[in-house]
Amino acid sequence: MYSKFNKAVLLIITAILSLTLNAKEGMYLPMLLKKINASDMQAMGMRITAEEIYSVNQASLKDAIVHFGGGCTAELVSEKGLLLTNHHCGYRSIQKHSTLEHDYLTDGFWAKTLEEELPNDGLTATILQRMEDVTEQVLAGVKPEMDEKERQELINKNIEKLTQKDDDSKFHLVEIRAFYYGNQYILMESIVFHDVRLVGTPPSNIGKFGGDTDNWMWPRHTGDFSVFRIYADKDNNPADYSKENIPYKPKKHLKISLQGYQPNDFTMVFGYPGTTQEYLPSAAIRTIVETVNPFKIDLRRQKLDIMAEFMNNDPKIRIQYSAKYAGVANGWKKWIGENRGIKRLNTINNKQLEEKEFSLWAKDHGYDNLIQELNTLYEQLRPYELSASYFFETGYYQDIIRFAYSFQALERYSNQKEINQEKYNALVEGLKGSIKGFYKDFNLEVEKTLLEAGITAYLQFPETTIPIPTTIAPLKSKSPEEIKKYIDKLFSKSIFADEAKLASFFENYSSSKFKKIQKDPVYQLALSYYKNYFDHIMNPLLNYQSQIDVLMRKYMQAQIEINAGQYLFPDANSTLRVSYGKVENYEPRDGVIYNHFTTLDGIIEKENPDIYDYVVEEKLKELHKSKDYGRYADADGTMHTCFIASNHTSGGNSGSPVLNAEGHLIGLNFDRNWEGTMSDLDYDPNQCRNITVDIRYCLFIIDKFAGAQHLIEEMEILD
Repeated sequence: MYSKFNKAVLLIITAILSLTLNAKEGMYLPMLLKKINASDMQAMGMRITAEEIYSVNQASLKDAIVHFGGGCTAELVSEKGLLLTNHHCGYRSIQKHSTLEHDYLTDGFWAKTLEEELPNDGLTATILQRMEDVTEQVLAGVKPEMDEKERQELINKNIEKLTQKDDDSKFHLVEIRAFYYGNQYILMESIVFHDVRLVGTPPSNIGKFGGDTDNWMWPRHTGDFSVFRIYADKDNNPADYSKENIPYKPKKHLKISLQGYQPNDFTMVFGYPGTTQEYLPSAAIRTIVETVNPFKIDLRRQKLDIMAEFMNNDPKIRIQYSAKYAGVANGWKKWIGENRGIKRLNTINNKQLEEKEFSLWAKDHGYDNLIQELNTLYEQLRPYELSASYFFETGYYQDIIRFAYSFQALERYSNQKEINQEKYNALVEGLKGSIKGFYKDFNLEVEKTLLEAGITAYLQFPETTIPIPTTIAPLKSKSPEEIKKYIDKLFSKSIFADEAKLASFFENYSSSKFKKIQKDPVYQLALSYYKNYFDHIMNPLLNYQSQIDVLMRKYMQAQIEINAGQYLFPDANSTLRVSYGKVENYEPRDGVIYNHFTTLDGIIEKENPDIYDYVVEEKLKELHKSKDYGRYADADGTMHTCFIASNHTSGGNSGSPVLNAEGHLIGLNFDRNWEGTMSDLDYDPNQCRNITVDIRYCLFIIDKFAGAQHLIEEMEILD
């Protein structure tokens, strides 16, 4: 029988689902729109129904929304599987296809035929088929008196029963996600496509215009889009890449509107936001803002300076490290804005006041001392969370260390008394196959300089109770010159110094040769980083975090009770969500008001031929001079480039369609404003804005700039 405790939780959740909410904040499960949001969305101007957005009985907008590569969103815009997403979402694929001879990052790329479209190994496109609330089944048999281990084992067993299917494969995904820290569980069933090909991309001077200088900023003028296509087998089912595959015919594709937008127009974002933590207590926010973020910001600034110097002096290095640079810069700038936003909103103090009120309520409702217990655990967690950040920023995200450590599996297999030869051969071939791809984007001097910055940072780790890797500990008292000499010596004796050495090692490879890897100094360095993490950081980190998760589950249960009469939207967790708001400007500081859109005029104003991020393509300047915008110009005759709205978005929403009141595509979400980067932790409707590239600018670039009219003809465009 289902316990009274679990029934109570379900009743609480069910009760709040039918109540009203703040329209501009939150990322909502599309299967619940009919119960929760539809009337509110329609009151704001939406002119379609919840059933048209999400349905399992008929084709709906959800069938056109794609989880792109596991970290972004894309949308289907034709009957032939054509996908639109952001340029930065397709960036790594574009970069992998780029060489000095065919520099698609600099020059752009447009396939004229299906045969010219470029395959992308490892890139996936996932389309949700249905959602189902399975809270009752997952929590079946769970009782309040169970210890956490027993509780989780039962939950895992129940989840395994629910997700076991005869047709499970890499093309069919069934997973169950926890919401409200385990107070609710939703099953997601999806199909996964493994043949996704690059169709077109503008040059980076359009797709990444403004670069990392403009990243997270408004006003913005970035044509942040790229074009891909999903391929399927002859029966329209997902399949591995094959020349025999044909374009996928979707259940639904988005219609594109050329009508534009006006202030206060309804907008909706449909996509896969990554992670938000809106319900964290003040102690957790304090650790993020005062301890973890400052370290990461400082080290990433150093890494960016190092890469920029090398990239500016060598075109090959610029291609090799462009995607890496963008990844490092994205987090660096976001955390700076996040810290500023938290300070401006006085988030920590505000949460502390809320926690005092909560503690008074908690005494009479079975949650006494919950805040005190959370504060204690977060304080105990703090040094381990910082230590983990040091490992990830100086080790795991250091490409050469992560790559060298990947060979640890070879050592592990080689040490076994009885080797499964088939698995061993597959491992060897896999490692051999990884060499070419890794060294394509590797420069020894860049890696040595980055490693020097990382080691120097780790040597300054402030927590004396947690050790640092044994290989670098002796360097604590050394000068910068001695650290540099250590790194030079490290690589001079390592087979990881270049592709030829490592490839040569694998010629006529046998298991007895693993000792050379075992003794390699770069490998030993990598091993010590990971060993230090596994031995001294990971277990305490997981232990404290699991204790916190138990308390947060109770805390969220209590929040639901306290807020009976209001719907508490669940944190984002890379599941399909809808957020909605309106096109509107904002006031970043006293006396300054930012308009809700930008135009091609602003690109010309920003042009600076001496700065790579602000170089303007000659053909784009010609089109601007002649005002040859075709049917893509706004009613006032200008070429709009980007616009902002008050939709609550997060990482993962990159590439998400921004839809108008009729559910038609008007733009691609690609960023947030800097004043709103704290929205993963604390949302401010007056300041938080999502930044969107105008779909008319995308079409203008495809048509007028690239001359790819065949793609325009393929889409359903409404004048």
